[in-house]
Amino acid sequence: MNPEYDYLFKLLLIGDSGVGKSCLLLRFADSFNNVKQWLEEIDRYACDNVNKLLVGNKSDLTTKKVVDYTTAKEYADQLGIPFLETSAKNALNVEQAFMTMAAEIKNRVGPPSSAADQGNKVRFDQSRPVETTKSGCC
Repeated sequence: MNPEYDYLFKLLLIGDSGVGKSCLLLRFADSFNNVKQWLEEIDRYACDNVNKLLVGNKSDLTTKKVVDYTTAKEYADQLGIPFLETSAKNALNVEQAFMTMAAEIKNRVGPPSSAADQGNKVRFDQSRPVETTKSGCC
């Protein structure tokens, strides 16, 4: 582990083709119908206490929106997982999505927090460039 990091996490973005996974990842450094299937895949292959975050991407395409915020939020609440709407195109909540996930993971695997730790923030190494590929999404 690099001594500059307090924690090193690997995140796996899963979802149907074309939902904006690559754009979301590239911005940081439709497929609501299959959420149940993807959650079953997580339950089948991931460890029991894996952190989950439901992300509705492409929120900038309001006229093409299939699932409204309230419906998605209620579904996430029913599942007991956080929900955020994002737009990789205009960077709405992109950083918040990654910071939320990192904080949730840190709370799960990190040492119990004390009053002295409240000022600590999750840090990312932004000095290393992100490899970009021609994807046509942004």
